[in-house]
Amino acid sequence: MDYKATLNLPQTNFQMKANLVNKEPEMLKFWEEKEIYKKTLETRANAPTYLLHDGPPYANGDIHLGTAMNKILKDFVTRYKTMRGYRVPFVPGWDTHGLPIEHRVTTSLGEEAKKKSPAEIRKLCKEFALKYVDIQREEFKRLGVKGDWEHPYITLDPDYEYHILDVFKTLVENGNVYRGNKPVYWCPTCRTALAEAEIEYHDHESPSIYVKFQMVDKPDTYIVIWTTTPWTIPANVAIALHPDYTYVKIRVGEEYWIVAEGLLQKFAADVGIDFEVVEKFVGKELEGKLTKHPLYDRTSVVVLADYVTLEDGTGCVHTAPGHGEEDYQTGLKYNLPVLSPVDDEGRFTKEAGKYEGLKIWDANKIIVEDLKNNGSLIKVGKISHSYPHCWRCKGPVMFRATPQWFISVDKNNLRGKVLEEIKKVKWYPAWGETRITAMVQERPDWTISRQRVWGVPIPAVKCKDCGEVTLDPQVIEHFANIVKEKGTDAWFELDVAELIPADFKCPACGSKNFEKTHDTLDVWIDSGCSWEAVIRSKGEKFPVDLYLEGDDQHRGWFQSSIFLSTAKAGIAPFKTVVTHGFIKDEQGRKMSKSLGNVIDPTEIVNKYGADILRLWVASTDFFDNIRVGKNIIEQQVEVYRKLRNTLRYLLSNLYDFTEADLLPYEKLLPLDKWALGKLQKFIEHVTQYYEEFEYSKVYNATVKYCTTELSAVYLDILKDRLYVEAKNSIYRRSAQTVLHYILEALIKILAPIIPFTAEEAYQESHLKKYESVHLEYWPEVRKEFIDDGLLEEFNHLLLIRDDVLKALESARASDIIGHSLDAHVIIEAKNEELKSLLRKYESLLEEFFIVSKVTLSENVSGLNGQFANVLVQRAEGQKCQRCWKYHPDTGKDEEHPETCPRCSAVLRGERK
Repeated sequence: MDYKATLNLPQTNFQMKANLVNKEPEMLKFWEEKEIYKKTLETRANAPTYLLHDGPPYANGDIHLGTAMNKILKDFVTRYKTMRGYRVPFVPGWDTHGLPIEHRVTTSLGEEAKKKSPAEIRKLCKEFALKYVDIQREEFKRLGVKGDWEHPYITLDPDYEYHILDVFKTLVENGNVYRGNKPVYWCPTCRTALAEAEIEYHDHESPSIYVKFQMVDKPDTYIVIWTTTPWTIPANVAIALHPDYTYVKIRVGEEYWIVAEGLLQKFAADVGIDFEVVEKFVGKELEGKLTKHPLYDRTSVVVLADYVTLEDGTGCVHTAPGHGEEDYQTGLKYNLPVLSPVDDEGRFTKEAGKYEGLKIWDANKIIVEDLKNNGSLIKVGKISHSYPHCWRCKGPVMFRATPQWFISVDKNNLRGKVLEEIKKVKWYPAWGETRITAMVQERPDWTISRQRVWGVPIPAVKCKDCGEVTLDPQVIEHFANIVKEKGTDAWFELDVAELIPADFKCPACGSKNFEKTHDTLDVWIDSGCSWEAVIRSKGEKFPVDLYLEGDDQHRGWFQSSIFLSTAKAGIAPFKTVVTHGFIKDEQGRKMSKSLGNVIDPTEIVNKYGADILRLWVASTDFFDNIRVGKNIIEQQVEVYRKLRNTLRYLLSNLYDFTEADLLPYEKLLPLDKWALGKLQKFIEHVTQYYEEFEYSKVYNATVKYCTTELSAVYLDILKDRLYVEAKNSIYRRSAQTVLHYILEALIKILAPIIPFTAEEAYQESHLKKYESVHLEYWPEVRKEFIDDGLLEEFNHLLLIRDDVLKALESARASDIIGHSLDAHVIIEAKNEELKSLLRKYESLLEEFFIVSKVTLSENVSGLNGQFANVLVQRAEGQKCQRCWKYHPDTGKDEEHPETCPRCSAVLRGERK
């Protein structure tokens, strides 16, 4: 007889080979055609809203692994919260103005760029940005990220630009915006001012020089300064000393030099001098003393400043108010001139005398030579240090005093209000609060003007009669209303008379004769207004529930958003902020083209499928920096295979099961009650991890559950019951009832992380209540399925099972048995509690250990296990040709002479 035909063998169309690369695009088409995202909102229209506001990526290239990871993490949140029953709109956005796009456009034009008008450059920039919006949109969709992709927010849209100007108007009305001639970060390559958030720090080699300034009233005495920017010496107007530090006057040959006592030994060793200390005094005693400038016929005054430190140099700080923020503040205090003899391209102007026309970096060498020739140079060396670079062109930047627009972060106590709002926000990880607090406490005023054309114009006008530059709320409002209809191109296309109210007059002289100014707003203003343009003005939930971005946004989008929102709305725009680290290669190195270690997310998706990339994201402790490489991705392929095989096992053993076949809890077998209780604990844990954004814990718990608790234990034990017992018997239906609950929970728990595979499994299952798993609701923890006493008992049984498995392995190695079903296991537990437990569950031990016979005995000599002594013998009787177990009575049934009594009863329909 063909007994195989009498078994309940697994059946499913859910293939072992995933073929994600081909299946995923079909699934995307299915979701789109069925409008699944739209239906998630419709089915939860009356539910509470959960709002994750998308920080806009920059539309100037294909997505990279960092932007892919960011969107995937957001998708974990929105899919999970949707399944929790919330209405979860997700509107993706793009940042589309600014220097990086303009730089790409002008670079591609080459010399032709100089022949183009601002309006023509802007048109090309817009085309470029929208091209990459479309490219990135398709790339994000391919990752399985759900959202309103047909109606994203784009910062160049006229309606969005209107809201930028509306927020800006409030800041102007409040008096937080001012125009000043103060030093700002300036990129000579890109020829524009930069905000702090647009600065990157890289190692840079600079000259390191000690220079002596001769005192006017004591020609034999010199104050010694140290600097790494010789090109700023022409702008020097002062030397700063700390008021309370002790300074020494030392004799060096025929001269006297003044340095801080705390740096004397270090300085002397560095320059290689013998000296004698002849006098000591505190810094404030030298305030107001004059020194001769080493390059020009003018003086530099001694001033006092608390920021002077004893870390490096001489404690006497070269001060050029036109080239440093602290220098500038000191200059205000002492009414010092602000010299900045450098133009937009980083070349010296005629105010620098003989250095006119030289680029500042080239001038370093010549200035050092001049200082050497006139006897002012003590020593020159080189130093490698962290130096500010432009985020766009990656070139070194300079501090340069130019007329710019600023937001005062202290006016109206804006900084103080922001710091209070920061305390009300929940930060993940918790150190995010400390980080942004420190940044806000220390940040200077915000440089918001840019000398570029691709951006939102600052609608300031200049009086042609008196030269007054005015930024007036009336003009901003008038222009904003034009922008709502025509976009910000209007500033570059319309006559100035059309851009200002008809009755507007110069506040300085009363003239109505104006010209436009040409600065544009920092793009951090653009994205920093998204809470207003996308959320509040549209009547959506405000403040939003979550911002989730890379931890560089503590000084970027988080800061620009909270400053602007606090200024206009009086509150932070977010309730919770989650940050992730940066992606490194497998050796922990930064990814760069020069190292050849850049991984393209599209390549991973095209080779393995998006679910593999998403699984990798889930596997990472993303709060810290994240490593990735070929080997790490290959590991995820293996993990995915295990998860898929678990789903396949469940599906294939539920092919003939419906919810009508579910057994009530009290009718389940003890082993199945244990598995059902373990499932509830698993649901409880992963739900908590999802709530806390701990996706790596979700991943680890799920992988462990599938491999350790299911595959290695429960599912392995169940094979006999599922395959061998009668189709509708309580033995099989009890197991299937629990498999039903496990499958239902596992598909839902995996749905936010691997949505394609979860959908495939859902569509193949008997669970379909909705068109898509992504319309389903999260599995609830059912307390009535948890029997803590039973769980504890089975925990002890599993410990004994470990001893049994070791004994079976030893017997297999000794050729006593081949398969575990060949075994008769004799057990003696090591204490009375365990002996009692074994007696209680004696009837299920053969199934539990997957052996043919179990005998409980005393004085067993065999494997001396931790919890039991175990002896393995070969089972007596013949092997049943149907279930492969050995039984003394196999072969005694005339109708079924090759089967054991259990299988004979099944075949005769007697075992229910």
